[in-house]
Amino acid sequence: MGEIEQRPTPGSRLGAQENSGISTLEHGQKPPPTPSGKLMSIKIQMLDDTQEAFEVPQRAPGKVLLDAVCNHLNLVEGDYFGLEFPDHKKITVWLDLLKPIVKQIRRPKHVVVKFVVKFFPPDHTQLQEELTRYLFALQVKQDLAQGRLTCNDTSAALLISHIVQSEIGDFDEASDREHLAKNKYIPQQDALEDKIVEFHHNHIGQTPAESDFHLLEIARRLEMYGIRLHPAKDREGTKINLAVANTGILVFQGFTKINAFNWAKVRKLSFKRKRFLIKLRPDSNSSYQDTLEFLMASRDFCKSFWKICVEHHAFFRLFEEPKPKPKPVLFSRGSSFRFSGRTQKQVLDYVKEGGHKKVQFERKHSKIHSIRSLAMQPTEPNSEVPKQAQQSASLTLGEGADSPSGQSCQQGKELKVSAEECGPHQSPALPKSPVGNKKADGAVKATAEEEEEVVKDRTQQSKPQPPQPSTELSINSQGGAVPASVILSPNLSPDTKQASPLVSPLLNDQPCPRTDDEEEGRRKRFPTDKAYFIAKEVSTTERTYLKDLEVITSWFQSTVSKEDSMPEALKSLIFSNFEPLHKFHTNFLKEIEQRLALWEGRSNAHIRGDYQRIGDVMLKNIQAMKQLATHLWKHGEALEALETSIKSSRRLENLCRDFELQKVCYLPLNTFLLRPLHRLMHYKQVLERLCKHHPPSHADFRDCRAALAEITEMVAQLHGTMIKMENFQKLHELKKDLIGIDNLVIPGREFIRLGSLSKLSGKGLQQRMFFLFNDVLLYTSRGLTASNQFKVHGQLPLYGMTIEESEDEWGVPHCLTLRGQRQSIIVAASSRSEMEKWVEDIQMAIDLAEKSSGPTPEFLASSPPDNKSPDEAAVADQESEDDLSASRTSLERQAPHRGNTMVHVCWHRNTSVSMVDFSVAVENQLSGNLLRKFKNSNGWQKLWVVFTNFCLFFYKSHQDNHPLASLPLLGYSLTIPSESEDIHKDYVFKLHFKSHVYYFRAESEYTFERWMEVIRSATSSASRAHILSHKDSHVY
Repeated sequence: MGEIEQRPTPGSRLGAQENSGISTLEHGQKPPPTPSGKLMSIKIQMLDDTQEAFEVPQRAPGKVLLDAVCNHLNLVEGDYFGLEFPDHKKITVWLDLLKPIVKQIRRPKHVVVKFVVKFFPPDHTQLQEELTRYLFALQVKQDLAQGRLTCNDTSAALLISHIVQSEIGDFDEASDREHLAKNKYIPQQDALEDKIVEFHHNHIGQTPAESDFHLLEIARRLEMYGIRLHPAKDREGTKINLAVANTGILVFQGFTKINAFNWAKVRKLSFKRKRFLIKLRPDSNSSYQDTLEFLMASRDFCKSFWKICVEHHAFFRLFEEPKPKPKPVLFSRGSSFRFSGRTQKQVLDYVKEGGHKKVQFERKHSKIHSIRSLAMQPTEPNSEVPKQAQQSASLTLGEGADSPSGQSCQQGKELKVSAEECGPHQSPALPKSPVGNKKADGAVKATAEEEEEVVKDRTQQSKPQPPQPSTELSINSQGGAVPASVILSPNLSPDTKQASPLVSPLLNDQPCPRTDDEEEGRRKRFPTDKAYFIAKEVSTTERTYLKDLEVITSWFQSTVSKEDSMPEALKSLIFSNFEPLHKFHTNFLKEIEQRLALWEGRSNAHIRGDYQRIGDVMLKNIQAMKQLATHLWKHGEALEALETSIKSSRRLENLCRDFELQKVCYLPLNTFLLRPLHRLMHYKQVLERLCKHHPPSHADFRDCRAALAEITEMVAQLHGTMIKMENFQKLHELKKDLIGIDNLVIPGREFIRLGSLSKLSGKGLQQRMFFLFNDVLLYTSRGLTASNQFKVHGQLPLYGMTIEESEDEWGVPHCLTLRGQRQSIIVAASSRSEMEKWVEDIQMAIDLAEKSSGPTPEFLASSPPDNKSPDEAAVADQESEDDLSASRTSLERQAPHRGNTMVHVCWHRNTSVSMVDFSVAVENQLSGNLLRKFKNSNGWQKLWVVFTNFCLFFYKSHQDNHPLASLPLLGYSLTIPSESEDIHKDYVFKLHFKSHVYYFRAESEYTFERWMEVIRSATSSASRAHILSHKDSHVY
């Protein structure tokens, strides 16, 4: 390919055959003759920072130079790379492969062309060659150093630790620190040095190839991976940045992605002078305009970005290189630019067919040489994926990428370990396009006019044939899994970088990224014993518990330390009792995960029998936990002291209220103070299930039974404190939701039920929120204020109250008359079951009040008691929503307030919840990975899901500090999909409320049953008697 300066290549020095590089010719075709004439020398800067000079004919197209570079490197998968250089206007542009080089690089002696990665695939396992992955790793290293790849400190340290492992080998602290002193991988590296060294210690035994693989696994999950920002402005003049990725066009504000336009949604791309235009396909659910307009710095900037978009669309979305446009007879308007080279599908097909030989290469910065095997026979496509990475790749769903451990690259994807173990490999390459099906659906044709250069999607007319199944499952940047499309393969632009649809799961019923359906093979490679999944539940819930402890030990402590608003005695009481627990449970989680790794066969140890149990780990740690009992006893005291301090200090009250508004505080703050007490009950439940599962002869039965006895003793000792503190916490939580109350929390008062009922007044039925305690019934209405609180309208003391059904009297379904000593009201429930629950609880509360000392004290702060007669009250109760803002008397009542509390959920769902329900919900907490599907979407998305407090919280991964969104479950119905819903998968359950439908898919029968069990506790309408009998069966 052209006359190239004769110098030895790394491959030729080692005796390897020459490689034809990235030629896009079909098999059997000959390359076109290279233009003869005068040669020019061009300096190329490689990814390892070396420079090489290449001599090519002046009239040669850019492709000749790129082929020469790839040939020099013996690079087979060169299509992912490109050459970039500054043009005469100092704008960095890509070398056009079809245009003569001399027309693009005007002063070649003064220009250094950079060889860099151009196309970043959604999944690094699609890179078949070790050399290709090495070059990608160098690109990541370069982007880190230049500040292009931004991430948090933990991710940065983990990335650098893998780079250090590949360059100097196994951990040695002195060598590490010396190496880090000489090499700066990231700005402000000194602050991360200890963390880098700590992570590097976990990589012992990892080869350079495995380090590259892990590095790319972590990097590809980062939002800025492969992103090159192009400054622009929107129609309002706001400064933004545009970028293009395998999924489509992205919009950033600074380094934060604020929008994304998938290729499937884009109908046409064009530019007109400095204006870059995106025309979207019609979508009735979208709030966007048909055409979006962005202003760039100049026409050259605009055209450069347009070209990059054209190339990305063609590479990731088309089956083959687009054909050139026929030249017009007279004149042409517009650009003739088109993508040149193989598409990603063609690259994968070529490597799959084994049309190349593996060669050796050197790592410039590494003291360890990595040599690709010189196999004489064609090898399997995935044979170069590091074996360690392959084993870790088949772990359970949801292993994170930022975990500071040797298993940091635990993926949720299916890879074959070896041909001997698993049979022939199934290539991750795309299914071949059917005959005649040469264009992908929605393919973009790159044509443009001089004034308006456009990219148009063409819809393929031929009927697609069924695609071949793919065994690949890639994880997107949001933690969601990305699958093969029904027609296009996973390599054709899956939504790996798409913004999560979880912005509002109640309102945003948009298609989500998809996950591969090939789960059966993955399941078969895991233990199927129920005990394994019970042990795994301990691990997943322990992760969530540890995060909850960090809300106090890390986030809240950090907030408190910034302001001098909390007394030192209170600081000591809270944090000195939480920090030992956090340290203990961190080690406990490590032990559980190590045992699970042995159980699953992820370790090099020979695992049989001895490691397939969890009782010994539980017994050891529960016995150690007894030494922390003094800290557990202090939690109730800490909760009371905090609420007392809040009551006496406005500054502390504001600090706690502001902290609750942070994303990390996803539950009321005082709930986190009771988490250690709740966790004891979870251990007890798990051990009960293990003892029930194991026969007495099982090796693990004795340890499980002993651990159960120990934890039962601890729970029994703390039971009284737990019940008292749960009620105390709930009263203080309700106090924040109410306006017009000064002394809600008084000794002896117990919360019983809250919920929405319709109250009959002169205006008819009006929705009201009712709060039932053991001495009084309050009714409130929601205020039209920024605080989202409820204003108390009246109270009915329970002493001397009677209750009777009055549906016939008033002609209102599910109607009740509550007759107090001074006032009567008529209320109606939303259903028969709701009415029965209210009747049962109100009657019980009346009985309790009768047994108490006497009438309740008045506690309405802003209005006198209502002394109207029952009939007058029914007619004259004319309160309206407009008067609710008139009674605000303090800054507290005007302050921002969480609008997603249980009170608000009950208001919107027109339902109720009792204190017994809350107590049962405390027991029924669960965490783990689920695959989620919307009603109208075609695929599944993997999410880390936490169920607590009657709500599902969604995370990208278990390592996230705060949820992306939540889904309150009160009012939802839980079912299994019917045949007509066309959900042909195992372990799927359906959540439905009005028009909102969600499908969730578990990984095993046990986890499916557990999710059904805990969610049913939040959605079912069990009676008090049923729930109490349930609680009796779980004696603390």
